[in-house]
Amino acid sequence: MSVNIQLEWTPNPNTIKYVVDQQLIPSGAVTFKDRQSAAGKSPLVHGLFGIEGVAGVMLGPNFVTITKGEEGEWDAMNDEVMEALEKHLSSGQPVVVGEVSSGRNIANETAIERQIQDILDSEIRPAVMNDGGDISLDRFEDGIVYLHLRGSCSGCPSSLMTLKMGIEERLREAIPEVSEVVSV
Repeated sequence: MSVNIQLEWTPNPNTIKYVVDQQLIPSGAVTFKDRQSAAGKSPLVHGLFGIEGVAGVMLGPNFVTITKGEEGEWDAMNDEVMEALEKHLSSGQPVVVGEVSSGRNIANETAIERQIQDILDSEIRPAVMNDGGDISLDRFEDGIVYLHLRGSCSGCPSSLMTLKMGIEERLREAIPEVSEVVSV
């Protein structure tokens, strides 16, 4: 089975997004920071961490975002990532084993946190994921929204502007209790 893989540059010079013509996970995104975190959870990601220079991997519904570390060069890494994706996705092996989750605990969310999450999910997250990143709510405390930025958003030069001028403004407009948005 042939796999169509499209390479997309992201606003972060240290990440590349690989869009595939298959569903990798049902929804959302899952981030892996090292090979150990992928062991037993994602054979695909575990293999990608075997490529020199791969410092982070994020799985989205139909894409993989690769973050480059200090080692490795994009040209060589890209060839190896493309080969690894093609080989794994053509083999019929699972992308993930069992259920993977971003760790959101909706049972303990406050009404304001649900409102924040609804805005993130419906308005902000799709645009962020389009650029190979992900954003998730950590918590809302004393007027401050704490967000996790992952994938291409993590360490992106323009993420602070997106956070303050985009996300913070939108949340403050919709929810008067929000005074600030920060990345954790």
